[in-house]
Amino acid sequence: MLISVKDLLRLKGDAVWSVPPGTSVVEALSKLAEKDIGALLVVEGGQIAGIISERDVVRKIAATGMFEPAGTVSEYMTPDVFTISPAQTIEDCMALMTEQRIRHLPVVEDDKLVGMISIGDVVKAIITSQEFTIDQLTKFIDGGGYNQ
Repeated sequence: MLISVKDLLRLKGDAVWSVPPGTSVVEALSKLAEKDIGALLVVEGGQIAGIISERDVVRKIAATGMFEPAGTVSEYMTPDVFTISPAQTIEDCMALMTEQRIRHLPVVEDDKLVGMISIGDVVKAIITSQEFTIDQLTKFIDGGGYNQ
């Protein structure tokens, strides 16, 4: 059973948390903690300008040996953001996330941001799909036929 990104968004919701590029990195980190999320989209003029994650902040600190609390999100963010469309499958998401070593994918349709999914969302959907398939196969093997 293939699950589309659109189906996944319908189940998990389409909330997207974002900040403008001039936001202080401390404010962005506070928002990540408050919302209990791992990444924020960086949006400027209604367009995706980048993404900032906990990983981005840690890597910048490791590279420079210092943390600048007054620094802005634009100094820490990843500017090149991979996106996915609602029509694509969660398998497509998993392949892209694995290939690019990323954990978050904005969902874009007709140049409009419509949601965001994480690796956790994708793994949960795949597990649910596999559990459904196993249940159906077990019922078929036991002589119960498929449950439609």
